[in-house]
Amino acid sequence: MESNSDHETATGPETAPALVYVAPGRAELREAPLGEGEALLRMEVSALSRGTERLVFEGRVPETERARMRAPFQTGEFPFPVKYGYCAVARVEDGPPDWRGRLVFALHPHQARFRLPLSALTPLPEGLPPARAALAANMETALNVTWDAGVGPGDRVAVIGAGLVGCLVARLCARIPGTEVILCDRMASRQAAAARLGVKFTSSPGEFPAPFAGFEGGACDVAIHTSASAGGLATALGTLGPEGRLVEASWHGAGETPVPLGGAFHSRRLSIVSSQVGRLPPARAPRWDYARRMEAALRLLAEDDALDALISTEVAFADLPARLPALLAREAEGIATLVRYP
Repeated sequence: MESNSDHETATGPETAPALVYVAPGRAELREAPLGEGEALLRMEVSALSRGTERLVFEGRVPETERARMRAPFQTGEFPFPVKYGYCAVARVEDGPPDWRGRLVFALHPHQARFRLPLSALTPLPEGLPPARAALAANMETALNVTWDAGVGPGDRVAVIGAGLVGCLVARLCARIPGTEVILCDRMASRQAAAARLGVKFTSSPGEFPAPFAGFEGGACDVAIHTSASAGGLATALGTLGPEGRLVEASWHGAGETPVPLGGAFHSRRLSIVSSQVGRLPPARAPRWDYARRMEAALRLLAEDDALDALISTEVAFADLPARLPALLAREAEGIATLVRYP
């Protein structure tokens, strides 16, 4: 991997161990340059973004999307080798005096130590545990999905896919006054997390629209799909009543996903809209820059200790390459996986 650092010692560039995806289904810890910036950071905890990092791990980033898929401090080019990731909580070891010792969030890959400019760091709010703070990038995504969905007070909302983003979206929607939210996932084990989040749960799509009986031709005003599967997409469309809105929040990667546009799709006048964290709804884009969104995401995390229920697995950084195939498997149990550093 090429160095992007001018910080060098007498024996060569400063480096630290980093996770590098090197081939389909294989990753290694390799020495990587620390990078550039006023702040030297030591990683405390990072989070795996299962959906996106699974695509990277499998080499399934479409060629047409490789530029858009670059993480802010990625090194290397898709498909391999590539240092990737964007859920980092670190402590400032060295830098301006008023930054030293502070815990910060940054969009940085999995690496033990690294340098960044101060403009890339967002300080953690007081009282926010580092483990929960590692969910900040996913919370920013969930916030944007909720905006794209246009969920309002009293709406009936179905969230299909109880991964991390799906659970965070369900929690945000459930906190809107009067909303009724149901979370659907094939893994019945995720019911416990749904209960902690205060939302209904089903592992059987056939249960729709039973929780919201009485809606002609469907149950919900809004459906949000996060499972990245054709079956989940069909289930999401099936939950909607006339003029209902489906927000596609999954990123499917390379390949094709069938969309069931037959049946009642046209007679119900259903709509499907995309949601992508890098593009905001036009009405919010002029005011909500990245810094404001990240501050809001961290504040939402700090205010809600129920979200600790989403952290289901922790792995030591040294063990990460060996554990990745199981952690990123499509049927892997659990929701959020954290990486701990020595």
